[in-house]
Amino acid sequence: MLSISPEQASQIRQHAKQEYPHECCGAFLGQIVGEDVRWVEEVVPITNEQEENRERRFLITPQQMMALERTAAQKGLKVLGFYHSHPDHPARPSDYDRENALPWYSYLIISVQKGKPAEMHCWRLLGDRSDFEREQMQIRALEMR
Repeated sequence: MLSISPEQASQIRQHAKQEYPHECCGAFLGQIVGEDVRWVEEVVPITNEQEENRERRFLITPQQMMALERTAAQKGLKVLGFYHSHPDHPARPSDYDRENALPWYSYLIISVQKGKPAEMHCWRLLGDRSDFEREQMQIRALEMR
C-alpha cells in the first residue's frame, strides 16, 4: 500500500495541472513500514526530459535517477516509486508504461481531463511483467506513524 499525505496528493495534482497538456513525472522517497506500507516522506517532481510526444510520454534520464538515488540515500530513505500524468486519458497504465516499468516500485498515475486533475490510482507491475495490478493507496489523515 502506498501512503501519502493530503499535501503530497495536492502537490501531485498541482504538478499535473501545471504541465498539462504534457505528461508530468516525479518520484516518491520514503520508507517501508511494517509488512509492505510504502510511507512517502517526500514527493520529488522531476523534469520530463522526453523531447517528442510529451503529451503521451515522459522520460526520467539515468542521470536524474542517479541523483534521485543519491538524494534518497543521503536522507536515509528509499525510492519507493514514481508518478506521472495521463493528459486526457484514464489513470491506468498503458502498454508503453508496462514495457518501461520495473517490478517492486509503486506507480501512481493521475488523469488530467481538459486541464483539470481527476482520478489517480496506484499500480504495481507483476513479477513476470505481463500486466499491472492495482495497489491500494491511502491518503492519510495524520503525519504520524
